Amino acid sequence: MNLALIGYGNVGCAFARLLERKRASFPFRICGIHTARHGTAIDRKGLRGDPRFGPAAASIEEFLDAARAEVAIEVTPLNPSTGEPAISHIRAAFARGMHVITANKGPIAHAYHALEEAARAAGVSFRFESTVMDGAPVYSLVRNSLPGCEILGFTGVLNSTTKVVVEALREGLSMEDGIRVAQRLGIAEADASYDIDGWDSAAKACALANVLMDARVTPQMVEPRGIGRLTPERVQALAAQGKTVRVVSRARRTRAGVRLRVRAEVLPFTDLLSSLAGTSNLLLIHTDLMGTVGTVSINPGVEQTAYGLFSDLVDIART
Repeated sequence: MNLALIGYGNVGCAFARLLERKRASFPFRICGIHTARHGTAIDRKGLRGDPRFGPAAASIEEFLDAARAEVAIEVTPLNPSTGEPAISHIRAAFARGMHVITANKGPIAHAYHALEEAARAAGVSFRFESTVMDGAPVYSLVRNSLPGCEILGFTGVLNSTTKVVVEALREGLSMEDGIRVAQRLGIAEADASYDIDGWDSAAKACALANVLMDARVTPQMVEPRGIGRLTPERVQALAAQGKTVRVVSRARRTRAGVRLRVRAEVLPFTDLLSSLAGTSNLLLIHTDLMGTVGTVSINPGVEQTAYGLFSDLVDIART
């Protein structure tokens, strides 16, 4: 299958490296890459190694027409306010009969139902496993392993950057130092305030609620509260009491609809939600038939996010 990448940051580069490693068994081919910073690269025979970028295509439509790929991989940065321009990128690919895979949670948080309808109308697949827990199975877990279950809610610690920053604060470093650590790990959003202020967690919570619970919510309806006010002194005082801070995303189904809450919570070290260190994340899914089941991602990085894209691609190729 021929692929067109929209965006080529840390995740896009890691995805290209993964395709090279697995080429013998999975002969996928990148024939186009379009970026806002580097320009556009097109080669119908396949782009490998260090692609040479030329002038940027005049529009995403022009790029997709030139790439003539079967699958568009959308990996541009998060915009938690509107989900754009990623939503428009995805619609443009659907209009050209292309399957779409994205690691961008914005479109799922803002326009999931409309995009799913557009995919069905175009007769193509729409996948987004990497939007919440890197490459760990979440949507596919529910889709393939929990038939007949109603999702009653979920509880999760879904943002790695805030965990890394809290640990830095506990060591006496500043908020800015902690953000730089997360940036070196390649896990922070392009605008790290989206992590710190809770917007990344809110977007992930909305994406989960929209897909798993048929909610119709956006991040602006959540009003998240992040860790922006934390200081080293506060985190160290909590640690002396056997406690820490985690940004926790919670959802529950009520008679009035799906309720979401994203807050920085003080938790004891013994709480399951605070027990994972580093970039590790945890999601608990509450169901009517299976009780609570969960998935854990231990110290994921961009390679695991890239694998989520790859697993979606293999799923589309098989079906």
